Amino acid sequence: MKKRLLLALLVGLGLFFSSQPVKATEFVSQSTPTLFIHGWGSSYHAEEKMVQAAKKAGVTKTVVIANVDIYGQVTLKGTWDKNAKNPIVEVNFENNKNVNAVMESQYIKTVVQTLQAKYNFKKINFVGHSMGNSAILYYLRDNANDSSLPKLNKEVALAAFPNGLVDEMPSDVTLDQDGKPSVTAGDFNNFLVLRETYPKGAKVLNIYGDVLDGTESDGYVPVKSAKTLRYLVSPRVSSYQEKEITGKMGQHSKLHNNKTVNKLLIKFLWGK
Repeated sequence: MKKRLLLALLVGLGLFFSSQPVKATEFVSQSTPTLFIHGWGSSYHAEEKMVQAAKKAGVTKTVVIANVDIYGQVTLKGTWDKNAKNPIVEVNFENNKNVNAVMESQYIKTVVQTLQAKYNFKKINFVGHSMGNSAILYYLRDNANDSSLPKLNKEVALAAFPNGLVDEMPSDVTLDQDGKPSVTAGDFNNFLVLRETYPKGAKVLNIYGDVLDGTESDGYVPVKSAKTLRYLVSPRVSSYQEKEITGKMGQHSKLHNNKTVNKLLIKFLWGK
């Protein structure tokens, strides 16, 4: 009887501790902001599940929305005090359809400059989804020599497609061990200069999906296209990781509403 009671107590304690939220002490405490960049036709609402997961885990208490209107003007909403740790910025593009990645990259620069002028930080993290990743890469490409901008610290790419979407990239493309495609498509050639200019020493986490329906894609982004990011950044980064999400939760839009993805990016961006 005593043994059964002891076993029940131990099991109960195990369930209690396993259900407790992650302690904030498990994360770095930095002033470096993390900007979340949504994809085409989307909004900051696509970023909210990831941001809420970070808040719940104890990463930060500071979340600001940076709204970019159709004229490219930036309005900030939220409180970011001078002692804020691991602040998060949800970027929202009102012009979310009549826009391309190059234009969005210019919006990103305006957001970064607006934030930097007000909060004076030296480093920055990016999390992009879908076309948001292309906008981030164009931003990094076009501002490689601008020392007035904050230095890239870490980048998380969700459903990035440097070598094009399903309807752009030939299905018989092969990749070498470095991620270089046998046939280029999409914006790939425009990004090649990143092999020489991508911020040196940054860390990259590349997350992509395969719904396992035979297309080897997340429904929109071919796995092989996503994996070409390695070729573009690997000569410069201090670390590069790839994570594949398979099955129904690997679908394009579910990658930003995914508990596994949340855990991966939280650990990568803020884990000690």
